[in-house]
Amino acid sequence: MSPYQAYFSLVTATVFALSSSGMALPVTMVTSNAFTKSLTNEFAQIESGNKKNFEVKRLNEDAIRLLDASRFPEALQRLQTALTISTGNGDRLQEAATLNNIGRVYQKQGQNSQAFKFYVQALAINKDLTNRETTPGLARIAFGKTYSNLGNLFESQNQPELAIFFYKQCVNHREKARLNPSAFAIPLVNAYSQTVAQTYRALGENLLFMGRVAEAQRIMDLVKVEELEEYISRVQGNKRTAKGIELISEEKKLLVNLSNKVDSAIALGKQLTALRQVEPSKRSPEQKQRLAQLVTTEQKILDDFQNFITSPSVREQVEQINRTARRQNLDLESLNEVRDNLAQLPQKSVLFYPLVLKDSLELVLVTPESPPIHRTVAVKRENLNKTILAFRKALQDPRLDAKIPARQLYDWLIRPLENDLKQAGAKTLIYAPDNQLRYIPLAALYNGKWLVQSFAINHITSASLTNFNTPPKSKLRVLAAAFTEGDYTVTVGSRQFAFSGLPFAGQEVETLAQQVPGTIKLLDAAFSRQATIPQLDDYTVIHFATHAAFVVGKPEDSFILFGSGERATLRDVATWSLPRVDLVVLSACETGLGGKLGNGEEILGFGYQIQKTGAKSAIASLWAVDDGGTETLMSAFYAALHKGKLTKAEALRQAQIALITGDLSAFGLRQDRSPNISTGIGVSLSNPYYWAPFILIGNGL
Repeated sequence: MSPYQAYFSLVTATVFALSSSGMALPVTMVTSNAFTKSLTNEFAQIESGNKKNFEVKRLNEDAIRLLDASRFPEALQRLQTALTISTGNGDRLQEAATLNNIGRVYQKQGQNSQAFKFYVQALAINKDLTNRETTPGLARIAFGKTYSNLGNLFESQNQPELAIFFYKQCVNHREKARLNPSAFAIPLVNAYSQTVAQTYRALGENLLFMGRVAEAQRIMDLVKVEELEEYISRVQGNKRTAKGIELISEEKKLLVNLSNKVDSAIALGKQLTALRQVEPSKRSPEQKQRLAQLVTTEQKILDDFQNFITSPSVREQVEQINRTARRQNLDLESLNEVRDNLAQLPQKSVLFYPLVLKDSLELVLVTPESPPIHRTVAVKRENLNKTILAFRKALQDPRLDAKIPARQLYDWLIRPLENDLKQAGAKTLIYAPDNQLRYIPLAALYNGKWLVQSFAINHITSASLTNFNTPPKSKLRVLAAAFTEGDYTVTVGSRQFAFSGLPFAGQEVETLAQQVPGTIKLLDAAFSRQATIPQLDDYTVIHFATHAAFVVGKPEDSFILFGSGERATLRDVATWSLPRVDLVVLSACETGLGGKLGNGEEILGFGYQIQKTGAKSAIASLWAVDDGGTETLMSAFYAALHKGKLTKAEALRQAQIALITGDLSAFGLRQDRSPNISTGIGVSLSNPYYWAPFILIGNGL
């Protein structure tokens, strides 16, 4: 049905309904031809507006491609045409995006003064739209893009303090917009000189290099949230994320002055927009004269804006930031909140963030008592990733010795912090891994003994999204399900993967039922979506002894396989409601399915989707483990957990140490347990292949 037909049908139905209800109708009538002509004109205007919007979007996309090819004059020509259309069409969001892209073209050519002026024009429009936005969050997202471009401009000119200031505004607007995640689903014209995650990382890198570690910790946490947005989309913010990153006092003063300047540009811009929407041929002599005056005034405001940024007063504020930032950031609200959470944990815990940069590995440690600690390790990302891959390959084959890459990774990740960890009295590392570090277990780093023998390790998505201190339910109620026999083929994109039943998974479930009386068991066909999902929230622990895969790509590519052959993707998992569940265990999952490693966003996404269900935490494995070894580790874990005195993180640690030492007596298990693999000749359960892949994500209590 055409728009005209739909509208005409709606009007006819409305008239009929009103007349049949006895309501009085206007007696003034219009002829059928007049009515039809009116509607035709209305829809012609709508269609024309849509065509113009599409044309602006197309012209911007063409310009970006030309920009990437360094064809600057052609790019500017497309953008000037787009600007004329969007201005005449009254679409200020597209007008601002086009101005941003014109600024990008000038910046790419090194014409920074011109780039600055176009960014500022976009900034004024975005601020005006944010003040009166009709779609909550949408204008803020666009506002943040302009601030990011300004930050990138000043970073390229080696002015890190101003880059930090503008990057912070980007983050703060975007984090406020995250309270309305549906706004992120609305497509906007590409107006970013870099991706959002790159903006967050650039801010963190600049803060670290300026010695502003507490602020850097905050952005290192929020970058995880932004990575989730890029992978899953529509990530719901909360009161903690919405705080963004605090401004120190001198930055607040700078923001006030900046806002005053922008307000002047907004008032002028509204007058210009109104005049430009009048077709040039229809403008009166007075309008033409006024337009010329406003353009001259606009240029003066832009020049004043640039003079303001380079003025002695702003330079003094920037120098003051340098002098005071390291001291002031110790009192940041978000840092104090993290410290308070750490202080309330039963074991001495510290928060550990690595940040992988091109030429270095930046380590940040947050303790309850001391200022955040920052250590820089000189290692190129390429060498780090090669070592990660070598470590992972060695861990996945029990015949190989993983200790060489394990020592190297220990030297990069832990040794620089050894004294700090000792002084903090740390017993638990709350770990937010970055990039490909997500593919390896911190527990298996080695310095003569495995790291898990010194620390419990608790992975998190981000501190802003994690409730550290929610205590577990007092009594274990377990639903245990397993896929023990049969064969299924799963198609992921253009690839197919075959999965067979896990013979020891049945024994895993039986042992668990013996350890925790009242455990409900679901095996094979009984372990179906229809039978399983509705009852999940009746239990405190959900244990799935089945295949699951974290696959590089889209959230729809990663899945949990039911015993019936059905599967639930990461998208599906997010729809589950598990507010009474303390722990979800996937004991036979794997990452890097198909041999491809990305940046670990699929693992980050799994942790977040489990949190989104309301469940407090999850245990998953980083590679498919021999199911005989898994059954032993899980039996030890539940034996430790059932005692009711250990946290989940510590119970997992004790189970892993039991396999390392071979002493299972404390858990009432046989001492003669051995692997169940054809390649396991001469290999014992002490090999990290069996105990290292299991990671706890979320609340470790």
